Amino acid sequence: MDVAEAVSDFGSATAAAAAAAASSAPVQAPFNILSPDAWLSAAYSAAGYDKSQWRWVNGQSYLSTWQEVGLGMVVYLGTIFGIQFLMRSHKGFKLRRLTQIHNLFLTVASLALLVLFVEELIPIISEGGLFYAVCDERAWTQRLEVLYYLNYLTKWLEFTDTVFLALKKKPLQFLHVYHHTLTMVLCFTQLNGITSVSWVVITLNLFVHVIMYFYYFLASCSIYPWWKKYVTTLQITQFIIDLGFVYFCTYQLIASRYYPKVLPCYGDCAGTEEAAIFGCALLSSYLLLFIQFFQRTYSKKQAAKNKLKTQ
Repeated sequence: MDVAEAVSDFGSATAAAAAAAASSAPVQAPFNILSPDAWLSAAYSAAGYDKSQWRWVNGQSYLSTWQEVGLGMVVYLGTIFGIQFLMRSHKGFKLRRLTQIHNLFLTVASLALLVLFVEELIPIISEGGLFYAVCDERAWTQRLEVLYYLNYLTKWLEFTDTVFLALKKKPLQFLHVYHHTLTMVLCFTQLNGITSVSWVVITLNLFVHVIMYFYYFLASCSIYPWWKKYVTTLQITQFIIDLGFVYFCTYQLIASRYYPKVLPCYGDCAGTEEAAIFGCALLSSYLLLFIQFFQRTYSKKQAAKNKLKTQ
C-alpha cells in the first residue's frame, strides 16, 4: 500500500467514525411550545443557567440556611414595626400604582407556577397513583424541586404585602403577620426535609393566591367584587384539605418507621420527621386562626346588618 492509499483509507475510517458518533449522539428534542416547562427552561438558558442541573443544596443554594431564614424574619418584623413607629405622625401613603403592579405580578406568577406544577404532577399521579405521588421518595423529582424553590422565593417577595400595609397605615392583624412570617419558614423546612406531599399544600395555596391576589388587584383599582367573603372560605377549605393529606402522610411515616407491627399503614412516606411534624403543627394553627378570623369578621358584619334591619 502506497502513501496515497494509506491516507485515503485513514480519511475513510475517520469519516466513518464521525458518522457513527453522530448517529449515536442524542437527538435534541424540538422546542415544545405548549410545554410551560420548556418556556421555563428557555428562561433559565437565557439567564445562563441549565435548569436540568439545578438542585437544592442546604448551605449553597440562595437563602438555604437557617441563618438566612432567621435574619429574614428579623428584618421583616423589624421593618414593618419600624415603619409603623415612624408613620405615627405622618399620613399614610396611597401607593396605588405600586400596589396594582405588585398584586397583578403575584397573580400571574402564582398562576404560572400552578400551571407548571400541574404539568409535572399529571404524569406522576397517573402513572404511580396518589399514594406514590404524596409518599414515594421518587415523586420528589428534580423538576419539582426547582418549582418548590421558586415557590419558596415568592414567599420572600410576599413580605412586601405587609410593608405596603404599614406604609399605608393600615392595621396589621396578627394573623397576617404570623402567616407571612412562618409560611416562608414552612417552605424552607419542607425543602430541607424533602417531603413528597409538599406539592399538595403548594398547589392549593397557589390556586387560592391566584384568586386572592386578583381580588387585591381589583380592589386596588377601586373595584370591590361581592365574593371577598368566599376568599376566606376558600382559604379555610384549603387548610382542611392540606391537613387531611399531611396528617395522613405523617401517620404513615411514623407508623411504618417506628410501629410497623403495631399500627396499620400502607408504607413509608418520604421526608424527615421534623419537617412533617412542623408542617402538621403550623397548618393546624393556620386553620384555627383563619376560622377565628372568619367568625370575627363576618359574624360582626352580619350582626350589624341585622341590627340595621330591625331599626
